[in-house]
Amino acid sequence: MTPILRTAILACLAAAAPARAETPITAAEFEAHVTGKTVTYQQYGAIFGIEEYLEGRKVRWSVAPNECQYGSWYPQDDYICFIYEYDPTPACWTFWLRDGALVALSLSADPGAELHETARDQTPLPCPGPDVGV
Repeated sequence: MTPILRTAILACLAAAAPARAETPITAAEFEAHVTGKTVTYQQYGAIFGIEEYLEGRKVRWSVAPNECQYGSWYPQDDYICFIYEYDPTPACWTFWLRDGALVALSLSADPGAELHETARDQTPLPCPGPDVGV
């Protein structure tokens, strides 16, 4: 194997290394990055969802316009876990910062299924209040 080919192979392997090899951010780092922000996540090149991070570790999650789930997050070991109003089963994720943006992998997902922060701003989600309508 030539040195150039070997270097190219090693570079490809490093680029393909799973996110799990990175050091997760702490709950305090996560909280500082997201509180008061609305973060858009992408997976496999498409929008996965948008989450608004409120004070007191409260969240609003949306995968469709004007449809929101309310919940909260908490740290558990190296994970950030979320519980939403209609599903008491925790959804736990590992988060990393890569070039200043979040990368997340669900505890139940394989490497390669990471979510990537594509936008972060202070625009609230357009969520109608609970029990709005007839």
